[in-house]
Amino acid sequence: MPDPDDRDSLAGLPLDQLVACHECDLLLRKPELKTDEKAQCPRCGYELYAHRHNVVERSLALVLAALLLYVPANFLPIMQLHLLGQNSDDTVWSGVIGLYNSGMGGVAVVVFLCSMAIPLLKLLCQLVVLLTIRLNRGRSYGLLLYRFYHHMRDWGMLEVYLMGVLVAIVKLVDMAELSLGLGLLCFVSLLLIQVWLEVVMSPHQIWVALSGEDVHAGD
Repeated sequence: MPDPDDRDSLAGLPLDQLVACHECDLLLRKPELKTDEKAQCPRCGYELYAHRHNVVERSLALVLAALLLYVPANFLPIMQLHLLGQNSDDTVWSGVIGLYNSGMGGVAVVVFLCSMAIPLLKLLCQLVVLLTIRLNRGRSYGLLLYRFYHHMRDWGMLEVYLMGVLVAIVKLVDMAELSLGLGLLCFVSLLLIQVWLEVVMSPHQIWVALSGEDVHAGD
């Protein structure tokens, strides 16, 4: 806990020199970080922000890799089911269509949004935001899209869909002959890349870069 004198000294500082902890709301003087250093809240230990190297280039590479994996992850077979002499290839898209044709239109829409539409929109927003920083153009649009991206973050639920696939595999393995498809590998790779991207794409550095204070965002 900072003492009252510390709080009084913070009162006269401009806002761009202050940072508030997202977990415990402690107001702190913004520390100056070197490359690959991170700032933590002294009260709760939450990571306030980090200063990672080559944020834009590394994030762009991950976004492009994720976009390349998007189509095979959603349209290549996740698993192949062999039952009573019949074969069926199951994909993420065929799962959505199957739910809709079964009369569960609402569930189909939710699955489509959370497993296909919103993850794609998130990746496209990240791509445009990073390009506005890299090319130093249209940063006002980048700011708008990055705010929009943060509103969508909790709606992309690839990990929930993956858990559903794993549960289905466990339940069906004793009832029919199953073989895993290339789509499952692409889907897992897409999920891991998106998690990695969340770590690499430091929000603090992206906001600073979009505001024009640091063109290279930690390069």
